[in-house]
Amino acid sequence: MTLEEMKRIKQERGFSLAQLSGYSGVPLGTLQKIFSGETEHPRYATKQALEKALLDKGEGSTFTNDNSCMVSEPQLQYEVPRTKKQGEYTLEDYYALPEDRRVELIDGMVYDMSAPTFVHQRILGEVYMSLRRYIDSKEGTCIPMIAPVDVRLDCDDRTMVQPDVLILCDDSKICKWGIMGAPDFCLEITSETTGRKDYVKKLQKYTDAGVKEYWIIDPVRKALLVYHWKDDYLPHMYPLQGKVGLALYDDELQIDLDKIAALVQDYSDRGKE
Repeated sequence: MTLEEMKRIKQERGFSLAQLSGYSGVPLGTLQKIFSGETEHPRYATKQALEKALLDKGEGSTFTNDNSCMVSEPQLQYEVPRTKKQGEYTLEDYYALPEDRRVELIDGMVYDMSAPTFVHQRILGEVYMSLRRYIDSKEGTCIPMIAPVDVRLDCDDRTMVQPDVLILCDDSKICKWGIMGAPDFCLEITSETTGRKDYVKKLQKYTDAGVKEYWIIDPVRKALLVYHWKDDYLPHMYPLQGKVGLALYDDELQIDLDKIAALVQDYSDRGKE
């Protein structure tokens, strides 16, 4: 079975890499390298385990193909073709939208992105400047970016995302229109309307695509959730206190969570009745 065949069957059955890892016994980090193309020739035993996991009907397994969590924001009704259903949209529909209409396309589903709040933008700026200062001080070659930047995460025509903040270390992925493939680091600043997408759908997509580290800053819960797959597959939850380092830089690049907490506190109660 070729890699493309495995990707197709995985997509059809709705398996995440984490699910496939549990069912096949192949470590998640190994799967990330295989499905991202980093490992071109996996071991024969690994391929056998994956083929069995993908082709098995899964009797007795805990897999589900529940798509109830896939849409957390209203479907666009006007600019995209009304003849299509969520799950059927492609990059052709994405590019047909007006330039001032910001959306994300995830597995053929269109997510309308409302204008970011003032707090969201302040947090985004604070994180970006911390990344920029550190990387510049080390004369690093990785590139930090802030939204909106188009990221064709799966290199197919059904997904285009715009992480709030990202770090890209492989400049061969840079195209005229954006980025083709997975960044090394992604951060989302979640809200009450985007929470399910950030915590569930994007987590699955970033994991499957081979993103090395994923952060979610939640201003409502005043918390930071960190996923990194370099040494640990379990998420880490932090209150917005002290400093937390990026695993991508062996924790040397530190983000000051006290500053982020202050930004949240300064503006969270304004504008209320």
